[in-house]
Amino acid sequence: MAIASTSPITRQHVEDFFYEEAALLDEWRLEEWLALLTDDAAYYVPSTDMPDGDHRRHLFLVADDMPRIRSRVKQLLGRFAHAEQPRSRTRRMIANVRIRKIEGENIFVTANFIVNRMRMEQLDTYIGRYEHILVQRNGTLKLRERRAILDLDALRPQGKVSIIL
Repeated sequence: MAIASTSPITRQHVEDFFYEEAALLDEWRLEEWLALLTDDAAYYVPSTDMPDGDHRRHLFLVADDMPRIRSRVKQLLGRFAHAEQPRSRTRRMIANVRIRKIEGENIFVTANFIVNRMRMEQLDTYIGRYEHILVQRNGTLKLRERRAILDLDALRPQGKVSIIL
């Protein structure tokens, strides 16, 4: 989403970015989604029993740098991601978007999410909080870091996170 480089970043700009990102993920347009990320992007999903853990010292459900994110997208779009064949249908809800602070080029944003995943007659619901670091590059918001903190006690009944939250 293009934003004039002289415009101050507003919550509306950030919400519009998140809504577009959610649509790309829900529509399985993952290659286009990758274009929303910086070259040094990171994607983290801490374990449900240690939501404030550090990915360098604790076990995480997902702790991906950009090469691993690209690999994950390639696998999800390929024929060999058995957990996503047939592909899940997802619907995302994003709310309570707040710009927490801006330091240099980093825009620290939090938001709440619900991701409903439908697959093989089963509905799984992932509920949690995002902690994002966004940057503005060439008048466009980009995602530098996503931390999807789940509010679940455990990953039941789904048992895993095979989609991008």
